Amino acid sequence: MIKKDVLSEKSFDFAVKILRLTEKLRANKEYVVSSQLGKSGTSIGANVREARFAQGKKDFVSKLEIASKEANETCYWLELACEVGYIDKNEFDELFTQCNELLSILSASCCTAKSNLKNEK
Repeated sequence: MIKKDVLSEKSFDFAVKILRLTEKLRANKEYVVSSQLGKSGTSIGANVREARFAQGKKDFVSKLEIASKEANETCYWLELACEVGYIDKNEFDELFTQCNELLSILSASCCTAKSNLKNEK
């Protein structure tokens, strides 16, 4: 059984919310944003999970950096969806806040991991 950590739990919870949002968007026949949002929003947690079984410390950092990129992309799609009226301001605020929280955690984790890599040399 895989032990959960804060980042894993938050990214998984966020992915669930993103999938629920994409279902709602598809029901309204919005496919472009829903597809992109679904891919990037669920990829965050998938890369966090992959990082746990990285093939070394450089691979670990790489997976966290990919998760950060996906989180940043997800923020873009959320902003776009709100701007064109696909999601309301309250839903946007909740998801955008969570996404930015993930970005902050990932950024700090990447900095720590990179620092640890430098200290080993």
